[in-house]
Amino acid sequence: MSGHSKFANIKHKKEKNDAAKGKIFTIIGREIAVAVKEGGPDPANNSRLRDVIAKAKSNNMPNDTIERGIKKAAGDAGSVNYETVTYEGYGPGGTAIIVRALTDNKNRTAANVRNAFSKGHGSIGTQGCVSYMFDEKGQIILDREVVTGEPDDVMMAVLDAGAEDFQEEEDSFVVLTDPGEFSKVREELEKQGYEMADAQVTMLPQNYVSLSDETDIANFERIISFLEDDDDVQEVFHNREE
Repeated sequence: MSGHSKFANIKHKKEKNDAAKGKIFTIIGREIAVAVKEGGPDPANNSRLRDVIAKAKSNNMPNDTIERGIKKAAGDAGSVNYETVTYEGYGPGGTAIIVRALTDNKNRTAANVRNAFSKGHGSIGTQGCVSYMFDEKGQIILDREVVTGEPDDVMMAVLDAGAEDFQEEEDSFVVLTDPGEFSKVREELEKQGYEMADAQVTMLPQNYVSLSDETDIANFERIISFLEDDDDVQEVFHNREE
């Protein structure tokens, strides 16, 4: 992962305009609803909800907005049921793209995702066609500017908490965990006072693909833009070198 400034990319995404912030809040709101439905409204007894709350806070979602979302999900038994769906496909230049969505209408979402790929001359593939090129990992980003202590001390704290790997970037520390250990590691680091710039289970490329052709770059960015603008799409993972 060296050479890939994860924190810089995350900050760039978070510092987009208010419309983008609204999309992030919508995404997290749906995740809160699903987490509450699956495990109840009490974060103490619902690890998935705790993880979503941590994600919400790292995206600067106000506490009262989080609490309203939990209460709404808990009190509205007849609320819309969201289903998780995943799509895999190919972008220009041999790039691989994975799309995760929460939807109440799979036909609508599938059509929108297929259209996004088509707009950038990409193609949807079958399940598993590109996911083998990625590793599912818990990923926690610590901003070096706010972390106190020497890197070796931070590394020891991270590994003692149960993390698999610790990597130093120019502007951040990257903590990787087994997906099943993500909640435990995140909560242990929170207890120790570490403030997280980002914390989520993600898909990390095993190798990156560099695009040099201007047309390929434009088409790839077109696909990603259409996907990220779709209300049903929660996350987009890809292996393009950035």
